Amino acid sequence: MAKADPNRQNSEPNTRPLGFRPLYAQVKHQLLQRLLDKTWMPGDVLPSEQQLAGELGVSQGTVRKALDELTDENIVVRRQGRGTFVAEHTEERALFQYFMLSPDEGKKNGNHFPQSQLLSLESGPATHRERAALDLPANEQVWRLERNRSLQTAPLIAEKIVLPRPLFEGLDEIKPLPNNVYGLFDQKFGQSIVRAEEKLKAVAAEESHAKRLGCAAGTPVLRIDRIAYALSGRPVEWRISYCLTDNFHYMSSLK
Repeated sequence: MAKADPNRQNSEPNTRPLGFRPLYAQVKHQLLQRLLDKTWMPGDVLPSEQQLAGELGVSQGTVRKALDELTDENIVVRRQGRGTFVAEHTEERALFQYFMLSPDEGKKNGNHFPQSQLLSLESGPATHRERAALDLPANEQVWRLERNRSLQTAPLIAEKIVLPRPLFEGLDEIKPLPNNVYGLFDQKFGQSIVRAEEKLKAVAAEESHAKRLGCAAGTPVLRIDRIAYALSGRPVEWRISYCLTDNFHYMSSLK
């Protein structure tokens, strides 16, 4: 029996039988499957709505509704006059979709994407909490990254990232690690981050985090726990960030 490739996102985005879904949802499922199969890569332009409708045997309106949902989920991007593209993890996208800290004064822009300093990268068996967070089997190996993130040389975030090692084998060979790791996950390992869930909590900085942030132990900081999900629906990253908020706040746009 052939050995499965752990880097391939072959999980079904939705396991409900196709026959019980609305037609547009069935079309969406087929388009997602093509993304999972790497028929279309990040940055590729999709066939036109008319072409897809003809190929799939449905109306353009049905294709449009499926693409609308994929657009709302940031899986594809529509560019007026140019077409629909598979979303890429650029720094601009990472800044506005996944980096929710905004300056107290002025608006967030490209100058507010923090730079990263890798402190350590190690591997080991997943702890109970790591297995629970990432839905991992017993004895799964994980990568643990510790990074400091700064803005204009000022410390802003002390960060820890936990990743399932089988999905990111060879991560330790990439030097230096890029600032935008989601772009790396997508391009190198085939793990496209499409959504994330975050929990926020105000905590007192522990001594280890305070030293990294250049503040006194006990200083109030914002802890952000993020679980990031790949296109397959699988959780592939647990990120814990301790953030100074002297000049920044967490901003979320509700729709």
